[in-house]
Amino acid sequence: MNRKLCMALLCLLISFCCHAQRVHFQKLNETDSVAIARQMPVLANEVLAKYQHTADQNSYLNDVFRLQILAGRNVDALKSIAALCGMAKNTDELLYKQHELFAQTRLKQSSGGLSFNQTYKPLFIDAFSGLSNKDAVHFSLAFITRSGINEVKKDFTQALSDADKNDSLDIKDAVILCKKYYLLNFYQQAEAISKTLLNDEFNKRYIIRNQLIKTKDGASIAAIVVRLKGFTGPQPVVLQYTIYADSTAWSSILEPALHGYTGVMAYTRGKGLSPDQIVPYENDGKDANEVIDWISKQSWCNGKIGMYGGSYNGFTQWAAAKYHHPALKTIVPYVAAMSGLGLPMENNVFINANYGWFLYVTNNKYLDNEVYYNPQRWRSMNDKWYTSGVAYNKLDSIDGTTNPLLQRWLKHPGFDRYWQEQIPYQKGFANINIPILTVTGYYDDGQISAIHYLQEHLKYNPKAEHYLIIGPYDHFGAQRGGYPVLRDYAVDSVALISTRDITFQWLDHILKGAKKPAILQDRVNFEVMGANKWEHAASIPKMANTTLNLYLTDKKEGDHYLLSDKKTDTLAALNQEVNLADHQTSNNNNYYPYPIIKKELDHSTGLFFMSQPFDKPVEVNGMFGGSLKAMINKKDMDIGVSLYEVMPNGDFFDLSYFLGRASYAEDMSVRHLLQPGKIETIPFYRSRMVSRQLSKGSRLLVILDINKNSFAQVNYGTGKDVSTETVSDGKIPLRIHWYNDSFISVPIKQ
Repeated sequence: MNRKLCMALLCLLISFCCHAQRVHFQKLNETDSVAIARQMPVLANEVLAKYQHTADQNSYLNDVFRLQILAGRNVDALKSIAALCGMAKNTDELLYKQHELFAQTRLKQSSGGLSFNQTYKPLFIDAFSGLSNKDAVHFSLAFITRSGINEVKKDFTQALSDADKNDSLDIKDAVILCKKYYLLNFYQQAEAISKTLLNDEFNKRYIIRNQLIKTKDGASIAAIVVRLKGFTGPQPVVLQYTIYADSTAWSSILEPALHGYTGVMAYTRGKGLSPDQIVPYENDGKDANEVIDWISKQSWCNGKIGMYGGSYNGFTQWAAAKYHHPALKTIVPYVAAMSGLGLPMENNVFINANYGWFLYVTNNKYLDNEVYYNPQRWRSMNDKWYTSGVAYNKLDSIDGTTNPLLQRWLKHPGFDRYWQEQIPYQKGFANINIPILTVTGYYDDGQISAIHYLQEHLKYNPKAEHYLIIGPYDHFGAQRGGYPVLRDYAVDSVALISTRDITFQWLDHILKGAKKPAILQDRVNFEVMGANKWEHAASIPKMANTTLNLYLTDKKEGDHYLLSDKKTDTLAALNQEVNLADHQTSNNNNYYPYPIIKKELDHSTGLFFMSQPFDKPVEVNGMFGGSLKAMINKKDMDIGVSLYEVMPNGDFFDLSYFLGRASYAEDMSVRHLLQPGKIETIPFYRSRMVSRQLSKGSRLLVILDINKNSFAQVNYGTGKDVSTETVSDGKIPLRIHWYNDSFISVPIKQ
């Protein structure tokens, strides 16, 4: 056979294989729900005809049963679900149960002539009737979306919009589109009736009461009290205090009742049934303290109260602890927020990520999911603000909706009394003597808040019984105990724990005298990424046994400068110029850890410094910091410092980062402007905590840059209030001399 014929046959084979892996796609108008409902089952059937078995049978069947239900092949779907359950490594009998129930309903509906609700109701009741109280709570979570049905719909609509750009779809993309539609279809049909049925079911098992608690200044705090039926005497009480009011929130406080507690969910004044004005943060500490006082006087309370919860709910625990109520015996804050430090600003730099949050929690008595879960709106706002160059305090004008909380916050760029009074502050930590369990993650966006609470507590009360659990978790993962894959990084198996189980073990330990959770072997309990093990230390500094000081040199190798473990005798500087008025480009600092492992980095801005390779494995354990020596032509600048492991294969593992304002480096409460033309010392230390085992041959990479992008304030360096500066203040570029006696301190364990 001649070469030309071989090539022709090869091209034909490639063309056939590529064609075989694509399916025809009829373009659909996202507003035509009838056409979508007609065509998506057709697409699912076409995909099933061509979808090939993969080596990962679990993933394959996870896709297939959803396609089968969507295609109307419910008998096949039930077989696939049964096969999946048979393969499951855990003993969770409720795995995929909600999908099985959905398929059974659709199957019976096709032959019985009844509506979905008429068919679904008896099957649902039968499924719940035999469940224990614990399993019933666990099972109930599968029927209610966390962010609302509109978010699920938007997710599908976006996938449909992407698909409409082509006449055919790759099998992988077709599977994703079908799964998103299946999920939307499931919640559209099952969520509303499930909420009603769950309400009926749980009212059979629990005493659920709404309560308005009056405060001393005349406000009303809405609360929900939950007790398991059959318990008549006083019990210890577990309280969550939150701004995230939801009409089905009673389901969130059922869990304590399963563990022998009375559960109470209380809301920020103005939320839920409270008629008052909604004001986040400012009243929560004293209001939570009054709720604790009210609980302590109820006949069903034995005088012992514990609190738990994440993010804002973590903040409210610290805010309540400030008042030292004798009935409050412990708090378990996960990923605790700290107003003024982790949000809405980070180390005195206001960040945009929290902008829409105010509208989310104050637009109504519950939550405005439709507004908040609208990434296009917030992306557009950020981009318009950045490209326009207007002042940061005009951000709400760009959005077109007034944001009074933003304007109030912007009046407090330093960590002044406004922020200090919302939480324990400095010596206010000294008298917090209750045991505390803190949980956070290396990739929790608000980690610096959680760690700051811990460090300040132990600084002012060194004998405090305060434990930390931290691992490779993000903001939501830390509140459940992690995900197997986090931002494309396969998490170590030992890192996957149940935060909630540990929480109730801790509450039982403090409130009932049970044993302490086994994971708490010392104050600081951390998972070492890459080593697949937990380690334990008496403090954050003792996670490491030495500190590696690496100096920023002016010696260049390829596209980076050298990080040296020796300080040079000759002072030299690297020059950097940043055109702050150019808003067609950005300095993004390479800082945000998504994905955690990157194949390449953006070298268009910033200075890159790389160490020599390690001659043996070492652990980076703790929080990196350092001291930057710089001379600038302005009075201020916002600095980003990123820390990476450069793996032997050349990939970049994102370890930690710092973002902060130079004028607040010495004291986040008081601004000290830099003197143009003078060499200044700029310390930094409030970075992200991390633990990672670096392999032999790995290097450390430090990226130093100026923050200038659409995600945060732009500091033009005039010395004025940064929120009032405009692009016209950046006409003169920022010129920096970075000196080689600047160093980065990295805590390591050898």
